[in-house]
Amino acid sequence: MGGSDARALSRSLLDLCRMRKLTIATAESCTGGLVAGALTDIPGSSDVIDRGFVTYSNDAKRAMLGVEAGTLATFGAVSKETATAMAIGALERADVDLAVAITGIAGPGGATPGKPVGLVHFAAAARDGRIIHREQRFGAIGRSAVRARSVVEALRMLMELARGPKAQPKPRQATAASRLRPRVTRSPRRHAVKRRPPRSPRG
Repeated sequence: MGGSDARALSRSLLDLCRMRKLTIATAESCTGGLVAGALTDIPGSSDVIDRGFVTYSNDAKRAMLGVEAGTLATFGAVSKETATAMAIGALERADVDLAVAITGIAGPGGATPGKPVGLVHFAAAARDGRIIHREQRFGAIGRSAVRARSVVEALRMLMELARGPKAQPKPRQATAASRLRPRVTRSPRRHAVKRRPPRSPRG
């Protein structure tokens, strides 16, 4: 999987989002902005792509995306929990419809017990509340290869969310007209006709 895969996916994703009026933000760690780069390499992508967060350090994840220090301390930067928090943070801060997050160990170093080189966690979030997570263990295939395959996986996840139920539109301020209560059409009242009590029979 190389640049041609990413380019084809980027084109398809942008076309779909354009048709459905969806906007995108990315939150990247090990890929260093490559997902945003693949998307913005396509002419006319500015009507879909809002911004990209490159949060390589834990400090950046906290400051730019609101990932809690406790999440990073408990689960680590390369984890389902951190990837999910990154995606949600990007969605909220960019006020977009879709966001994807990538955090992993591209190598050649950085492995820890239980977290080998090639481990990458992905999360994608939609404005309507849908969140998907994936864990990939690409192995020690080389730094560039891990990053390239991560870009393709992230684009596929965005495509999956974009194909689903349309993300809810961003809330807008209520206008004076929208704050007015609609008039309720009432049926005209009918005047009650007083009925005389029946006469008692005369004896």
